[in-house]
Amino acid sequence: MKRRIRMGMVGGGPGAFIGGVHRVAARFDGQIELVCGVFSQDEAKNKSMADELFLPVEKCYPDYKTMIEKESMLPEGERMDFLSITTPNNTHFDIAMAALDHGFHVVCEKPMTLNSEQAKKLQAKVKETGLVFVLMHNYSAYPMIRQMRKMIASGVLGDLRKIVASYDLGWLAAPNAGKQAVWRTNPKFSGIAACVGDIGTHAEQLIEFTTGLKIAELSADLATFVEGRTLDDDATIMLRMNNGSKGVIELSEVACGEENQFKLRVYGSLGCLEWSQQTPENLCLKTNDAPMKVLRRGWAGMDDDVKGMVRLPAGHPEGFLEAFANIYADFTKAFLAYKEGKVYDGCYPTVEDGVREMVFIEKVVESSKKNGAWTKL
Repeated sequence: MKRRIRMGMVGGGPGAFIGGVHRVAARFDGQIELVCGVFSQDEAKNKSMADELFLPVEKCYPDYKTMIEKESMLPEGERMDFLSITTPNNTHFDIAMAALDHGFHVVCEKPMTLNSEQAKKLQAKVKETGLVFVLMHNYSAYPMIRQMRKMIASGVLGDLRKIVASYDLGWLAAPNAGKQAVWRTNPKFSGIAACVGDIGTHAEQLIEFTTGLKIAELSADLATFVEGRTLDDDATIMLRMNNGSKGVIELSEVACGEENQFKLRVYGSLGCLEWSQQTPENLCLKTNDAPMKVLRRGWAGMDDDVKGMVRLPAGHPEGFLEAFANIYADFTKAFLAYKEGKVYDGCYPTVEDGVREMVFIEKVVESSKKNGAWTKL
């Protein structure tokens, strides 16, 4: 296919954070271009964003239904190829279903839907259409996380025994935390959980992604520290994994002073691997019989598949944007394989991960309401 892949977007208007990240990341490798969008429900803001992005006026649509309908009537090569969804949680399902119904592939922000019922319907639709659906769990696309996954699968840690994930931020410590907080803490837009849905799903997905294990049972304690807030802003979750190992997920969005402190430690019978989002180029290997090793992104021993995710030489930092770009690179490979009647054998987050995270959220809330009762997934 001798042209760029054509992207449409819903969301990401003036003042939005994650939509802008998606647009930058999608363009990283020069294979994707933004061709149309609905950026805001406010007409003036919608047009303002389109102007800023140099989109023709006819490619700035008033709503996603109009965009999907009109784009689907255009010939291939002129219409969008896929839709990127960067709106609040409560809209993901309807937009994704409409896109798939009209033959468009989808890249969707997490959490995938508002509840597990919607998630399972979306899973069935993806299976029915055979279209590519990518869930934006960007942390799973850091090179050293992919290296961690490869090393654990190779047995370097031995039998896995304990997994500890912590994700702490301080941005919701005050009652009035800005525009992003308004919808993220509102059950109408966010669903039944705030902190757990926002950052807990990252921890759940990364644990299962890196270890290859599944969470079998959990015991959860949710808290809401800010007066007047209806959803959780802090959580502690104990885990029982399907191989008998144990785990803990510690979450807080009211941890004053923390910026975006996401850490993952996996312990086995032979050693430990540790990764931190704030120093993402490092992967620490610890054992009882040798000094700690700090493996760096770009080092000669990286797995060949992981090397393909690296854009810059060692010492030239890569981070958050590049991780998003790696998910879009996975989408590109899957899309091109689809066009050739093939299946891309990658390890990017899919609709199955989306179903898994929605069940996780519901079971966490269920357990917490029962004073931390152990609850099966």
